[in-house]
This record gives sequence, structure tokens and C-alpha cells, in this order.
Amino acid sequence: MAIRRLSEGTVNRIAAGEVVERPAAAVKELVENALDAGATRIEVAASNGGADLILVEDNGSGMEAGDLVLAIERHATSKLPARNGEDDLSHIETLGFRGEALPSIGAVSRLAILSRTASGEAREIRVEGGKLTGPRPTGFRGSGQHGTRVEVRELFYATPARLKFLKSSRSEDLATTDIVKRLAMARPDVAFHLTLDGRKALDLPAEADLFEGRLKRLGQIMGREFQDNAVKVDANREGVRLSGYAGLPTYNRANAQMQFLFVNGRPVRDKLLIGAVRGAYADFLARDRHPALALFVDCDPAFVDVNVHPAKTEVRFQDAGLVRGLIVGALKYALNEAGHRASTTVAGAALSALQRQSPNFSGVGYAARARNWPASNVAPLFGESGPTLSARVEEAPADYVAESPLGIARAQLHETYVVAQTADGIVIVDQHAAHERLVYERMKKALSNGGVARQPLLIPEVVDLDPSEVTRLSSRMDELAELGLVVEAFGPDAVMVREVPAMLGKLDVKGLIRDLADEIAESGNALSLKERLEEVSGTLACHMSVRAGRRLNAEEMNALLREMEATPHSGQCNHGRPTYVELKLSDIEKLFGRR
Repeated sequence: MAIRRLSEGTVNRIAAGEVVERPAAAVKELVENALDAGATRIEVAASNGGADLILVEDNGSGMEAGDLVLAIERHATSKLPARNGEDDLSHIETLGFRGEALPSIGAVSRLAILSRTASGEAREIRVEGGKLTGPRPTGFRGSGQHGTRVEVRELFYATPARLKFLKSSRSEDLATTDIVKRLAMARPDVAFHLTLDGRKALDLPAEADLFEGRLKRLGQIMGREFQDNAVKVDANREGVRLSGYAGLPTYNRANAQMQFLFVNGRPVRDKLLIGAVRGAYADFLARDRHPALALFVDCDPAFVDVNVHPAKTEVRFQDAGLVRGLIVGALKYALNEAGHRASTTVAGAALSALQRQSPNFSGVGYAARARNWPASNVAPLFGESGPTLSARVEEAPADYVAESPLGIARAQLHETYVVAQTADGIVIVDQHAAHERLVYERMKKALSNGGVARQPLLIPEVVDLDPSEVTRLSSRMDELAELGLVVEAFGPDAVMVREVPAMLGKLDVKGLIRDLADEIAESGNALSLKERLEEVSGTLACHMSVRAGRRLNAEEMNALLREMEATPHSGQCNHGRPTYVELKLSDIEKLFGRR
């Protein structure tokens, strides 16, 4: 078959498929155009998932008649700077720059653009399947107003095959909402309004102050709980600034849907940035849990390449290592500044659980009936240990309570939980989870100071393993030695442990070695050396911690509380679970109907 040139209409429809693959993509391009035009108010509406109608109206600078005609020509744009007679793709300061959005939309829909500048007359053009009519005079809102109104009707009518692949209206609405939310996060100074099938989906007024306004805008989109449980991130390194807010580790999610990343105001989904976030939270969260955050990278446009993909959601940095290091360092510093703070949702979840599960009972008699024991044999909760409750009471000066955020220990329940009294409530601490974090932080500190002190075993311990596990452990002997654990191969299917961390008490060496082998097998080589060491430290810390079931005296319990207050990240264990729950008196009173 002879080679032939495709018609212009076919070329445009093929090219449109890269830029406008679904209604939400059209919304993204049109809202970005509005932002680039300096709009401070943007209204978006869609019907039938955007397949029937997409409407984007702004109060931006508007376009003259000649610009309207050029706007729907492929690769015509006002946004790409020219330097020395050449188009400069290395210094892009706008969201759009390729000149593809409006021509692509016009090639596959019935497009109408109405626009007016501050000093000009309103004009309208229409494009149907790539064919232009206009510009012609038209009415445009009230007198003296300016901006642009874009109507997209019957999207993909010119490419019926594409219509077959559209998802449900609900799915398309969700995608459109997500796009508008992301752009609204980047510009809290702009008001955004979204209407779907006549129903108000978003109504976000412009926020005055940039940084505090940004948190308020994030709270409106990500939820009030995020706003209450986020720490501020603000750092600079070699001309690159990172700002935003990151959720506390105990405020985590089952997926990464609550992670929002921006580069020079552009929403992106970048593997480098996502990997950096994972690295920063590596020693706070289990692998199947994800933090919630919104981070904004601002840098010289020449430092980042945004011309990677037509959708403009991928970027490339000149120095990727610099950006990754900045994100990891800034997040760890921000989380460190949070100290022992745990998310407010921990207490809320505890109260909800209590309210759901609380039966209708009265006093000690209920406990006795539930266990078929005589009521006379049941000890009160805050008394000596009895058949039903393992509670230990400790006395302390009342004035000591007010001076300590985590209060003073009053009891140990079931030899697992420490109950402390604060100035305005109570704190319940999981002794193993809390001590695990404390040990872990000690190990990290020792690691940064040159390594963990070691203690030789009187009798070296031999641990049988699979040959592959022996190989994995042998390849990491130097790293393990830095953690205070000296291991060497002992034949093809065993290792010998000669030294252990000096801070260890009683230790199940065999259990530790097998856990480490599993940990190393899962971690692979994705993390840096220091992060891999810290990951292995978590397993060591778990084995070195005070176990549930161990009785603690008053001095030990209060020492645990004081060290938690002085230790960063002590509000969560190494897997992101809370180490303590704090209940205010007002919350407790609600449980009993006193409020």
C-alpha cells in the first residue's frame, strides 16, 4: 500500500486523543488556561459526566478577536517565551505552553468560546469537528466585566469510538472533581466552584493569606481531620523550596489517594516524589499504610522539565537527588518537631468503639454476671489485682500531673497498658508499642553517632536457615554490625551470632535472626543504606522492647511516660499504630451522659 498523507481533520483527531482522553482531561486544560489568564474566580459545570456539556467560565484577562482565532490553531500559544529568536522550552512559567488543548477539544466536540478583554468588545467563535465559524460580536455577562467562557458540548461526537470507552457518569464526575480539587489546592487565592448535573459539588472561596490560607483550603478538600493532624513543612536547599503540610504518622490511610504533590503550582504524579515520601515515612508506617500530605516544590523553571508528556503530569529534575533529599529531610524534620504528638483521630476512634460496644450495665455486678462469678469476688478497677482485672495502683503528687503532658502513672492494667492521669483527662499507653519506639529512636541516635555498642555472647548461638536466607544475611553483615549484631555464615544453611546490641535484655536470638532474614528479603535494594539500616533497626527494636505481660513498677511506668515526652515520634510505634490514647474529661463525661 502506498504511503499517503492523512487529512488535517484526521491528524487533529488522532492528536486530540493524547491530550483529551476523557472529559476530566478537557476540564484540566480549560481550568489551567483560566489560571494562566490571571483568573481569581473559576466556575466549572458538567453534565452526564462531561460527555454532554463542560462549561468553564473565568474572570481572567480575556482574548481579542484575533487571539480567539489563533487559540484554536494547533501549537499556537501566548505562553511560551521566546529568547534570541527561539522558543524557550527550558523556562516555562505557565501551566500550559504546548498550544494543543483548545484545538484538540475543538477537533472532537462542539466548542464555543466567548471572551472579552477589559477594554474590548465581547466576541464568540464556534468550532464543530474542527471547523471554525466566527468571530462574531456577542453578549458577555454584565457591562465592564471581562474573562472567558468555554462551552464544550457533545464531547467525542466526532470520534464515536472514543465514546464507547468512557466510564460511567459517576466515574467521570469523580475524575473531574479530583482534577478541580488538585488545581484548587495549588491556588488557594483563587475561588473555585464546581457544579455537576445541577448539583453543587465544590464551593471554595478565595483565601487571603497564602500559607494559612493554604491549610484552610487543604482542610476544605482533604477534610478537617487532616487540617487538625497535619504538621507544617517548609525548607529550602540550593534554590529549591519545599512547603506544605504532612499528616502525622498515626493519621494514615490504606492507599496513597491522600497524597498530593505539586511542582511550581502544577499537580504532578511523579515516581521520584512519591518514592521520597515513602522513604521519609519508612520508619513510621507499615508497608501497607500510607501518609496523607500535600507538598509543594517551587524552583527555577530551568531546573525542571515539564515537557515530558502531553498531559503535563510528569516532570524531570536536573538534580533528582537534591529534590529527594530535600523532601526526605524536610518531612523527617517536620515530624520530629511534632514530638510525641499522636493524631486526634486516635481518641475519636477509641470513643466511637466504646460507644458502639458499651452494653447496658450497672457497676461491678455486671462484670460478675458476665463471668458467672459472685459479685463479692470482683475487685474494683482501681484497687488491688482481683480475678477479673489486673490493675496496679500507684500514688504520686497531684501537682505533678499538670506539669507533664502525658500525666502521672496511676495503674497498670493486664500487665500491658499504663493508665496515667493528666490535668484534664487520662492517657492509656500500650507499653510494648511505646517502648519499641523509644528503643528504635535510641538505636537511630546511636547509629548516627557511629554505631550501636555490642556485647559478646558467652556462647555463640547457631541459627538454622534456608541457604538463600544465609546468603541474604551474609551480604548485610557489615550493616548488621553497625546495629550491634555480629553474624557470620556457619555452613551453607546456618548462621552464627557472636555479638548482640549492648542495650539488649533477654533476647530470642533465633526469632530475631529469622525476622531479620524476612525483613531483608522484603526490603530489597530500593532504599538508601541509612534507610535500610533504620528499617532493620525496627525489627531489632521490636525484639528489645518491654513486652506485653511484664509488670512495671511506678518508677518504670513514669520513666516510660517521661521518655515518651522527650522522644520524637513516640506517639506511634514503628508501624504507624498509636502508642497511646488520650481522652479528655469532656469526652469521658459524654460517654456517661454528663454532657
